[in-house]
Amino acid sequence: MTIAVIDYGMGNLHSVAKALEHVTHENVVITRDPRRILGATRLVLPGQGAIRDCVGELERTELRGLVEDILARQGKPLLGICVGQQMLLEHSEENGGVQCLGVFKGEVRRFPADMRDNFEQRLKVPHMGWNLVEQHHEHPIWEGIDNQEHFYFVHSFYVDATDDAEVFGSTQYGKVNAHVAIGRESTFAVQFHPEKSSRAGLRLLQNFVTWTP
Repeated sequence: MTIAVIDYGMGNLHSVAKALEHVTHENVVITRDPRRILGATRLVLPGQGAIRDCVGELERTELRGLVEDILARQGKPLLGICVGQQMLLEHSEENGGVQCLGVFKGEVRRFPADMRDNFEQRLKVPHMGWNLVEQHHEHPIWEGIDNQEHFYFVHSFYVDATDDAEVFGSTQYGKVNAHVAIGRESTFAVQFHPEKSSRAGLRLLQNFVTWTP
């Protein structure tokens, strides 16, 4: 039994791998070897930085087609993290517009430059730090995690998914309702960083490694 953290040159690979090793006795590998990725029982698609760079590196390492094929089959559990979530949408506003993998319908949008809360106080962009996640639907990934639990975020862009049935969690930042957990069949993806989210994040990773879609 192997969990493969897909290494296409972008993402907090070692922190994610260490967090996974903390919650499971399964073999955790960081790899870009197509054979090891195909042979793994579970996959993690991380991402960090600009989405154009992430999509570009996925193509440069010749892993985009492999990842798209795995996602299309929807058989092997896959967890997307941060930009690894955003890449699963159709399009991102970042970098003047980037076509993404198109697994989920919707757009990745930028937080407004003049972010305000309900009291018209200025908010910083990027959205950085701890925030509550509202769970929309039950899912094995949420098992043992309280609704409105805190998770750790670092992002200037957010997912606006089209299909409410595929939105499993959201976060309110100012007047923006960001879709921070999306899923369908064997794919689940989150905007926050479970590897940096203390007890709740480790529980989410533990749920992922025991999840049978």
